[in-house]
Amino acid sequence: MSALSLAPRALYEEVAELMRQRIFAREMEPGSWIDELRIADALGISRTPLREALKVLAAEGLVTMKVRRGAYVTEVSDKDLRDVYHLLALMESDAARVVAENASPEQMTQISALHQELEKATHDRARFFEINEAFHMLLLELANNRWRDQMVADLRKVMKLNRHSSLFKEGRIEQSLAEHRAIVQALADRQPEQAAKCMWAHFANGLQAAQ
Repeated sequence: MSALSLAPRALYEEVAELMRQRIFAREMEPGSWIDELRIADALGISRTPLREALKVLAAEGLVTMKVRRGAYVTEVSDKDLRDVYHLLALMESDAARVVAENASPEQMTQISALHQELEKATHDRARFFEINEAFHMLLLELANNRWRDQMVADLRKVMKLNRHSSLFKEGRIEQSLAEHRAIVQALADRQPEQAAKCMWAHFANGLQAAQ
């Protein structure tokens, strides 16, 4: 890790974000122990803000802390993955139901426009993943439940620890896109239960591809 000039304001938050991105980029692999001395030295900081950053990451589930042993990047078991997908399916299905019931015409246009961007990104996996996540975040935003938003955000961070992205499986992007089309159609038709059903199926298929 190269030395960086970090903002003095909320230093531990800056460190947490830096480490979070390194974890997502697999520069810090699941199961690997975190060398506090080396990281603190590389960043030119004391171990105090680093330890506070580790507490933040532990609360998010990205890091596991052991008493008198230090911390390591969390490993996601098959059961962990099933549990995370199950909870995401519950919460995002409910969000889709709320959006189908309550979204304004302008908001529906916003959803459709983002979906069209997704349709154009099938040959760029990184871009597809980015827009796919933005689509899910948009539905949550429109469903307007900040408690659910926070829980989903934390669960999605843990989901990113999975070594194999479901979108990298052969044919999964095309399948995922078809599932999104069904969700958008149910939303446009103002069919809350169908929208929830389509979202649930989307996560069920995503879990199957991720395992």
